[in-house]
Amino acid sequence: MNLARAKSIALIGMEATIVEIEAWIGPGLPRTVIVGLPDTALYESRDRCKAAVASTGLAWPGQVVTINLTPATLPKAGSHYDLGIAAAVLAAHRIVSPVLLEDLVILGELGLDGRVHAVRGVLPALICAYRRGITRAVVPASQMREAGLVEGMTVSPVASLADLIALLNGDPTPPVSAAPPEAPEPSAIGDDLSDVIGLRTEKWALEVAAAGRHHLYFHGPPGVGKTLLASRLPTILPDLTVSEALEVASIHSLLEPAAITGLPVRPPYSDPHHTISLAALVGGGARIARPGAVSRAHRGVLFLDEAPEFPAKSLDCLRTPLESGEILLGRSETQVVYPARFQLVLAANPCPCGFAATPGASCGCTPMAIRRYAARISGPILDRIDIHQHITPSRLSLTALYHGGEESSSVVAARVAEARDRQSRRYRGLPWQVNAEVPGGHLHNAMPSPQGIDLLEAAVSRGHLTPRGADKVIRVAWSIADLDANDRPEADHLKAALALRSGEPLPRRHHDQRR
Repeated sequence: MNLARAKSIALIGMEATIVEIEAWIGPGLPRTVIVGLPDTALYESRDRCKAAVASTGLAWPGQVVTINLTPATLPKAGSHYDLGIAAAVLAAHRIVSPVLLEDLVILGELGLDGRVHAVRGVLPALICAYRRGITRAVVPASQMREAGLVEGMTVSPVASLADLIALLNGDPTPPVSAAPPEAPEPSAIGDDLSDVIGLRTEKWALEVAAAGRHHLYFHGPPGVGKTLLASRLPTILPDLTVSEALEVASIHSLLEPAAITGLPVRPPYSDPHHTISLAALVGGGARIARPGAVSRAHRGVLFLDEAPEFPAKSLDCLRTPLESGEILLGRSETQVVYPARFQLVLAANPCPCGFAATPGASCGCTPMAIRRYAARISGPILDRIDIHQHITPSRLSLTALYHGGEESSSVVAARVAEARDRQSRRYRGLPWQVNAEVPGGHLHNAMPSPQGIDLLEAAVSRGHLTPRGADKVIRVAWSIADLDANDRPEADHLKAALALRSGEPLPRRHHDQRR
């Protein structure tokens, strides 16, 4: 019986399913049929495979070739099935050995000349395959470095269909040219927190946010340093752990073929323009949705400058990922879940022209226009932001710009790292890592001092805080205590957290520390 099987991977979001590619050659007029819910790119694979086989000097079977992708009810998309389809057909035609196809995952797109091109999602596909007990894989030679990040997986790189045929027949394969040297991770040279002159309270708020991975909201007139502060937040965040780096690399692998040359070290930073579409922000696309900017910022920072200019619908779509750390995208055929545990930073002007209530500036906006502008960021979104800071223009002399007495990012990052270390020890064995992720139930079992509880109850009773806001104040108080190397938040920490939440002046003790 002219039947052979190969294996590939179907990616639905970050979840992978092993797909068995069955190739059957039977009597009838020459034609090739692909069944099993293929999309357009996958259905066109038959023509790419035919041309690639002919370019290799072999003949495509002159009978009916039926290619079945199992499970047949699972939607399948992409060109990474090409190499597996060609291998299954050649094995059914007895050109290669079917035995070596067992327990082997094959990924790669074929060119008409037989070359193997890079495909999206190699890293998450191989991670899922390894978890399901498959330890052998064939990938495009250009993605060998990416595939090598999966420990325990035996990876064979192929640059052409001829290489795959030699591999499956047990023949020596031509040497594959070495992968290009790993490029250094891009970084903004010269970006440092010491570039921010003055704004001591705002920089301390940034430090507290980094310590506990809290969300931030900066509002104030143009030019006071909102964007500058937000862009410096990644410079004081700790390096990614290995598991976090794998998550970030897996998402980037889904976005662009051959985008991964090594594990990322620094947290990602995404700052989309306010004209971004909803699908580009949260993810979207036909049939199987792809990740958006919120997933690109996973384990890093998502900065939305001029936040009121973003469509209200786009901002409101951030509600769920801000709480759950993931985004669910539903389509007619399937639902996709992508990780989206980012640190949100919003920046906004006080009015459309930006100069309302700014000393020495002229604002022509009407009170109604100012009210409408502020209402573009809904209350539910603002309630999910841990720290609110109103920034006013600094009155600095020109000589202060060259004073050189500002703390560098490395100094602040060291304090943040110590605070994160305290949290990792405190939450060891628990499903969360930083203060911002701790659920309310656990917070209530580790409340601050009775005096601090009275402060919270008074703020809630006066309507200054919602119950969710009270939980966020407690989380911020724990981060302040961690920065102060305290084992438990004190009343002063809670007062400072309340001030950061409301944007009011800090208590004297913490205000003096920031001077």
